[in-house]
Amino acid sequence: MGKSKDIHKEQNYAPLEKVFDKIVSPFEDFIHQETTSGLLLMVCALLALVLANSPLAESYQHLLHTPVSLAFGGIELSKTLHHWINDGLMALFFFVVGLEIKREILVGELADIQQASLPIIAAIGGMVVPATLYFALNSDATLAKGWGIPMATDIAFAVGVLVLLGNRIPKTLLTFLVALAIVDDLGGVVVIALFYTQTINSSAIVLAGIFLCILILFNRAGIRVPLPYFIVGLCLWLAMLKSGIHATLAGVLTALTIPASTKYKTDTFSELVRRLMDKFDASHKPGHGIMRNDEQRSILQTLENGVHLVETPLQRLEHSMHMPVAFIIIPIFALANAGIPIDFSKLGDTLTHPVALGVIVALILGKLIGIAGFSFLAIKLKIGSLPAGTNFKQIVGVALLGGIGFTMSIFIAELAFAGQAELLLMAKTGVLIASLISGLAGYFWLLRTSPEAS
Repeated sequence: MGKSKDIHKEQNYAPLEKVFDKIVSPFEDFIHQETTSGLLLMVCALLALVLANSPLAESYQHLLHTPVSLAFGGIELSKTLHHWINDGLMALFFFVVGLEIKREILVGELADIQQASLPIIAAIGGMVVPATLYFALNSDATLAKGWGIPMATDIAFAVGVLVLLGNRIPKTLLTFLVALAIVDDLGGVVVIALFYTQTINSSAIVLAGIFLCILILFNRAGIRVPLPYFIVGLCLWLAMLKSGIHATLAGVLTALTIPASTKYKTDTFSELVRRLMDKFDASHKPGHGIMRNDEQRSILQTLENGVHLVETPLQRLEHSMHMPVAFIIIPIFALANAGIPIDFSKLGDTLTHPVALGVIVALILGKLIGIAGFSFLAIKLKIGSLPAGTNFKQIVGVALLGGIGFTMSIFIAELAFAGQAELLLMAKTGVLIASLISGLAGYFWLLRTSPEAS
């Protein structure tokens, strides 16, 4: 009988003990989610390819071009499902990107300029060289619009490949890749804002500026509740939708106004928690579960409120938003954008098309030369140093993985060749082929050059 009670107790408390025993850092949590997201992204991209090359292809395209309208009073927005995904849902993706950029600059790998110098320089090389290579192969005005496509690195795919190598890869190399990809994302945001805009609507720009000022005032006034930021952020998105600047950038601007300071000091929080836990223990009633103990329930709620107050709104939102973006929005984007029809009889013509060839060469060779070359120069000139425990061969491996351009590259392709179906098809084909080759090359290079840790 006693043994039975012990087993029952172990079954009740062991899972809870595991939760509290395993302390996961924010970076480890980020890497875990990016790895899983990368695998899900791969599945969705393959599914989109299958749909686009199956008897369901026509239904697939019909669904993407189905008009969806939203009306509120006299205001009506009508766009295809594809546009809602790329202009609407992706604004949330850019919101999370903005939160990640702000955190990295404030307290992450980009906070210390000496530590951040190598990934920043590597990222600059990884943007400049691919763009230059693409432009060299596509100097025609119409084709040259795609120069921004090979500048981006897909963080989810690249991190996923690196994590597959397990303990062969030092954590510092993973950190280097994440910092590089975040700078890459920042570069992509700037490129979209400056070079991929339509005709500017000045009155909408002024309205967007007013909404941005309101968000900044919220921050300065110490407003920490997310709802006001989301409401005004939505208004900012609507204004930018009409302005000619791509509406998804409203996500980044809103993210940059989210407060990054804590309301209470950690020592004050620690003292309050200890006091609450003493009350929690004193309120224990043998044989009564938490549902029947009002005082303990109240204490738990107070604890939860206190945890939210000691966290910064930025870190809380990044943590809560990262999962739906990584596991819902990005996979939906892949399903809507990776479905390209492949005519194997004309594959040779496709691969030699200037746009497809330019994207492939720029992503594979451009990223390799840009990231590895600029890193080499930075190390030689002593303006950057190798991450601890890594060697330059591993930097070359990361440079190869940099050619995985999926999400941001396809997004920029949609902007560069909007309304030009054939060129968009060539660009997307180039992105998919280059990403596949870069991923495999980076994986096998690192497998060969990184000995397994004992």
